[in-house]
Amino acid sequence: MTGAPRTLFKRLALIGIGLIGSSISHAARRHGGLVGEIVGASATAATRDTALRLGLISKAYSTAAEAVAGADLVIVCTPVGVCGRIAAEIGPHLSAGAIVSDVGSVKGAIVADMAPHLPQNVHFVPGHPIAGTEQSGPESGFAELFDGRWCILTPPSGTDAAATAKLAEFWQGLGSNVEIMAPEHHDLVLA
Repeated sequence: MTGAPRTLFKRLALIGIGLIGSSISHAARRHGGLVGEIVGASATAATRDTALRLGLISKAYSTAAEAVAGADLVIVCTPVGVCGRIAAEIGPHLSAGAIVSDVGSVKGAIVADMAPHLPQNVHFVPGHPIAGTEQSGPESGFAELFDGRWCILTPPSGTDAAATAKLAEFWQGLGSNVEIMAPEHHDLVLA
C-alpha cells in the first residue's frame, strides 16, 4: 500500500518507562507502523500498571530479562549508573541480531559499562536524545518531546553500519534530527 509507514522493528522493549521511555512509546505510536509491539520493564508495580493503563506498552514485565525476549530493538531508559547491571541481566536473553541502545547523557561510561555484557551477535548502538523536561514518570511523556531535537548515536568502533542506519531511521521517525559520532567525541562536545 503506497504511503503506508514501514515497520522497522517488530518488538521494541523499553527498559524503564519514565519520561523518555514513555515519550518514545507515544512518538512511535504517533508515527504508526514504526514498531509492531511495544513492551516495557519496570521494577515498580505502580509504573508498570500506569504504563499499561495509558497504553504505552502491551505487556509489562518486572525484569528487563523477561522484557527483551523476542525484541529486535531494546532501549535502556534508566539512569546511567544502572546500565551496566541492566546489560548483564539482559545479555543472555537478547535475540540474535537485536539492536541494543540507551538514552544516557554520557557515552564513554555507557560503552565501558554495557558492552562487556552484550553478546557478539547483537548490535550495540548507544544513543543520547537531547530532550527532556523536569517531569518524570510514565504520565509525563508526550509524542512531541523529540520533534526537531537532536539524537546523537555513538556506535563503538566496529558496529554494523546497517544497524546504526536503522536506529537513525527509527529516531528520525520519532521526530529527531540524528547525528552520529564516536562516544569519546560525544562526551568531549557535550561535557
